[in-house]
Amino acid sequence: MSGKLWIAPLLLLIGAQAGCARDNADVPPPPVDDSFSDIALTPVFETEQFSRPLAFIAGPANAVYVVEQLGRIQRLLDGQPATLFADIRARVNSGPNEAGLLGMAFDPDFATNSRLYLSYTRDNLQSVISRFVSHNDGLTLDADSEHVLLTLDQPKGNHNGGQIAFGPDGYLYIGFGDGGGSGDPDGNSQNKNNLLGAMLRIDVSGDNGYTIPADNPFAQDGGRAEIYAWGLRNPWRWSFDRKTGELWLADVGQNKWEEINRIQLGGNYGWNIREGAHCYNTVRCDSSGLIDPVAEYATGSDCSVTGGYVYRGKAIEGLDGVYLYGDYCSGKIWGLFPDNSGGFENRLLLDTSLRISSFGEGNDGELYVVHHNGGLYRIGEAE
Repeated sequence: MSGKLWIAPLLLLIGAQAGCARDNADVPPPPVDDSFSDIALTPVFETEQFSRPLAFIAGPANAVYVVEQLGRIQRLLDGQPATLFADIRARVNSGPNEAGLLGMAFDPDFATNSRLYLSYTRDNLQSVISRFVSHNDGLTLDADSEHVLLTLDQPKGNHNGGQIAFGPDGYLYIGFGDGGGSGDPDGNSQNKNNLLGAMLRIDVSGDNGYTIPADNPFAQDGGRAEIYAWGLRNPWRWSFDRKTGELWLADVGQNKWEEINRIQLGGNYGWNIREGAHCYNTVRCDSSGLIDPVAEYATGSDCSVTGGYVYRGKAIEGLDGVYLYGDYCSGKIWGLFPDNSGGFENRLLLDTSLRISSFGEGNDGELYVVHHNGGLYRIGEAE
C-alpha cells in the first residue's frame, strides 16, 4: 500500500531517479539472511472469507475486527463465525489502487462512550476521518451516527496513507501520504501549511469536531496546527510500542530505499529531500535538521515496506523488544533487534509468499500478519 503496493500497474509509473548516496554510520546496514528459525506463521480464522483485508484491530470483549478495503468490517471471535460489524461501501471510493476503507480505531473510552473512528476515501478522492457509535458494545456499527471530523483532498489515487490509531496520550494520530505521483512533484511533504506527507495528532475527546493538543509543534503558528511530524512519503502502517509508547513508522520509498522511523514530536523525516538516508533531490540536499531512519533497505525483489509492531507478547522467547516489519512485494518479515548500544541489528525472520498489507497486535501482545489476498496468520513459535 505504497505507491508500489499494486505492483503490476504502478511499478511502470515510477521513473528512475538519481540520488547521491549519503554515508551515515548511524543507519544500520541492510537486512541480512540470518534467519531466526524459531518462529512460524499459523493460519487463523481459516473458514472465513476476506476481501482485500488491510487491517487487524483488537477490540472490546476479546473480539478482533478485520477492515476490508472495499468498505466492510468483519468481527471475529474465537470459535464463532464472523459477523458483519459495518458495511459503508456506498460511501467508500475504493476504485483507485490505494483508496478505500483504510483505518479504524476504538476510542480509549469506548466502554463508556461507545465511540470509534474510521478513515476512508470517498468520491472526488477526498480522505475522511469520521466518528461513529456502536450502540451494542462493539457488535455492530451505527452507520447513521457518522460525524465527519476532518477531510483532506487527495491530488492522486496513491499515497493516501490513511491509518489511524490512538496514542498513549489519548490523542488520535492520523497518517497521510504526500499526495501521490512520483517524487512528490508539488513538494507537499516539506510544506508545513498542508496536511499531506505528515503525521497528524488531534484531540477528539469533545462532542463536536476536534481540538489541537497544546504541544503540537505548530499549535500557535508556523504551519498547520494538526501536524505532529512531517517529511513523510507514504506512512502506510505504523504503531505504538505498548511498553514504551514510542511511535514506529514504516515509510514507503520511491524506488531505491524503504525506511523505518521512530517518530518524534516536531520531527522532519526528510522526504523529498532524502529517500531513506540518501539524497533524493540532487538540486537541494541539505540534511540539516532532518531525522535519520532507524533502518533502511534497498528496493529490488523487496519493494514496499509494511510496518509492524514491537513484540511484547509472551509466546516467542527471544523476541521481546524486537520491532517486526515486512515487505509487501517479497513477503519477507524482518526484526530489528536492539544491539545494546542504542542501535539495531536487522535480521530476517521469515520468508513467505504473502502480500503483507498489515500486521496486527492482539490484546495479549501477540502479533498477526494480514495477507492482502485474504488470509490472517498468527506469528508464533515453530514446532
